[in-house]
Amino acid sequence: MQSVFSYPITADELSGSEKKYKIKANKEELQYLQEIFKVEEVRSFNAEINLKYKKKEHRIDVWGQVIAEFELKSVISLENFEKTYSPEFSIYFDTQATPQDIKDIDFDIYDEEPYLLTDGKLDLCQIAIEQVALVMDDNPRQAGEEFHFVSEFDEETNEALNPFNILKKLKK
Repeated sequence: MQSVFSYPITADELSGSEKKYKIKANKEELQYLQEIFKVEEVRSFNAEINLKYKKKEHRIDVWGQVIAEFELKSVISLENFEKTYSPEFSIYFDTQATPQDIKDIDFDIYDEEPYLLTDGKLDLCQIAIEQVALVMDDNPRQAGEEFHFVSEFDEETNEALNPFNILKKLKK
């Protein structure tokens, strides 16, 4: 199924020369991205992506930068604020590997694992979405905001409810 925000490239269409692609989400696509990222609003989403097909190595190198401007809700103050994510990335696709091939390779922690083509295609928009998702904050907060826990119980009440203290009483 084709998504609202998609730019599929077939590996067979690529030549050995470097190709550059510019992606800019329109209004409908921004709403789709808002649902994907689960944010208050996606104000803009742009990517510059480069591809180079190395046929002899069965490899497609993909690199570039994504710039995404979001309106997020702070988990501390619950106020909305703007944040821009602009990850630079470099990944590669193995044009002949299968999921089993990848599973059988013993990767070192520092090795870059190749991506796999789906039906001989790669989707530039999906790559851009993934790169932003990898750098997003799990718990967004405005600059300078800190969480300070204030217990609603005093120290004696906390001590009385401590499960380890309750167990100590049972042991006696």
